[in-house]
Amino acid sequence: MQTVVQKWGNSLGIRIPSIYAKELALTNGSLVEICEDEGRIVISPKRISLQDLLAKVTTENIHEPVETGASAGNEEW
Repeated sequence: MQTVVQKWGNSLGIRIPSIYAKELALTNGSLVEICEDEGRIVISPKRISLQDLLAKVTTENIHEPVETGASAGNEEW
């Protein structure tokens, strides 16, 4: 599939066809990684790692433990 590079302020931009946006779950404001690979421009969705998510946990935003009662089966906890 082809698209056209267009001027966008002082930069250049491309439109991502909707079929790819849907397939890759991209929405307005999604973060992507852009890199050069052997003369090609590669655009990949930015996926947030578990480490990135856990780094955002603070004493101010962590929830209280949830008590669910006594074990009902063969749980090992």
